[in-house]
Amino acid sequence: MYYNVITIIIKQEADEDELPNDELPEWKREPSKVDMSKLDTSDPENLLKATKKGKTLMMFASVSGNPTQEETEKITQIWAGSLFNANMETQRYVVSENRVIFMLKDGSMAWEVKDFLVNQDRCEEVTIEGKSYPGKGASKDKKENQPSKKKDSDSKKDDKKTKKKDKSKEKSGSSDKKDSKKKNTEKTEL
Repeated sequence: MYYNVITIIIKQEADEDELPNDELPEWKREPSKVDMSKLDTSDPENLLKATKKGKTLMMFASVSGNPTQEETEKITQIWAGSLFNANMETQRYVVSENRVIFMLKDGSMAWEVKDFLVNQDRCEEVTIEGKSYPGKGASKDKKENQPSKKKDSDSKKDDKKTKKKDKSKEKSGSSDKKDSKKKNTEKTEL
């Protein structure tokens, strides 16, 4: 009987100790709902911002030049301090001589952090969700290889136009072949 009373009390305490949603670990939290009707689907960055809100996100940054691990530590520590002063909480982990990971508790802030980092003189590159953004310290080759949004959309339009032209040529070419086959069969019959 004594054992049953204790288990009942423990169960009651456990029910009372439920944590609010924002204090739960991320994997136990209820995901935030995104209203897709209010989002501009033509801008993929805005979609990612909305879907990453409240979720942990890791982004990579590379320091330009050929820094030692100590130099990378000092430079990125300054960056992290500046981000902290701008109310952007990050955790920084140096993973190699010129590469660091910035971990954000709120993934929607990643693009603001990216905007700050790419404007730093010693930032070579920032990578978020597999997409690389060249920084001020990037070599000219890397900056040239990054297509701008306008150029990229123009090339997509050009690709669509050439595909349409190719399809129309194929259609006309196939009808020409049919006509030539008819003529050849008519000649052989005569």
